[in-house]
Amino acid sequence: MQVFRADLLRWYSAHKRDLPWRQARDPYSVWISETMLQQTRVAAVIPFYERFLKQFPDLHSLANANESTLLASWAGLGYYHRARNLQKAARLIEDAKKFPASYDEIRKLPGVGNYTAAAIASISFDLPYAVLDGNVFRVLSRVLADGTNIASVAGRKHFAKQAEILLDPRQPGTYNQAVMELGATVCLPSNPQCLVCPVTHLCKARTAGEQDRLPVKVINKKSADEKRTVFWIVRDGRVLLWQRTADSRLMPGFWELPERAHLPNVEPVREIGSFRHGITFHKYQFSVVEAEIPNDIGPCHWTEIANLAGLPLSTVVRKARSVVDAVQQTHR
Repeated sequence: MQVFRADLLRWYSAHKRDLPWRQARDPYSVWISETMLQQTRVAAVIPFYERFLKQFPDLHSLANANESTLLASWAGLGYYHRARNLQKAARLIEDAKKFPASYDEIRKLPGVGNYTAAAIASISFDLPYAVLDGNVFRVLSRVLADGTNIASVAGRKHFAKQAEILLDPRQPGTYNQAVMELGATVCLPSNPQCLVCPVTHLCKARTAGEQDRLPVKVINKKSADEKRTVFWIVRDGRVLLWQRTADSRLMPGFWELPERAHLPNVEPVREIGSFRHGITFHKYQFSVVEAEIPNDIGPCHWTEIANLAGLPLSTVVRKARSVVDAVQQTHR
């Protein structure tokens, strides 16, 4: 255990990536970064994180931001409930006059789960709480040659205990970042870089030649495939969009392209292109279709194309526009 910690931390000190959120330990910055990193790749988060902190540099600016502005700043990261939860939590923290400094209090904030609470508690307050994400599951499963199913509730509890045992209580924040870094850059899902791994001599899976088999992740849910059509209808520099209501279950307040349900009498002209889009276990194939300008636009609104960047647009709209722009470029 001691050797594992020492070798891991020595490697991390020499090889860690220079990521913008590692420049500060204040809980606000750590909280923002960890929330953005939920289900999102590091490379995708970096530009959003830097722009977000420039726009909302502190709790006060986030708590008092206009929702449309907040959602527009988050557009492209997906899982927009994260942005709303950040603002809800910012308002609670501002009312309390200080950022919560214990794991249990941090865990109570809207949108904060066990992982995020442990990350903030350990990195910002040096509290001994181990993080557990996909990278950590992979490292622990291989180092311990443990075939417990990481997708099961029992499996998550099992590995949570293992993570707590291996955690370095003297520098928990650095240790947590080190083990996640190892999983993200060396102990990869496929073709792990065992020859350069700092703990390969301690890895039981490597010794047994089982590193490619672990971790075990068994999910019973099947993905659902669906084809959908969105209409790209333009008039005088404006495009036809509709907006989700404030009480919508999914992405309230966001703008979308119309489908047949919104414009039942629409007359298609031609297919511009298509793209794929995935949400949890659903896989969509979207066709982007140019259509005649309808007499009745129903729930839709004419929106200036030049102003789209300032609106909270769904990822579907952004992908559709990229398809349209690409086609227009080829015809110039």
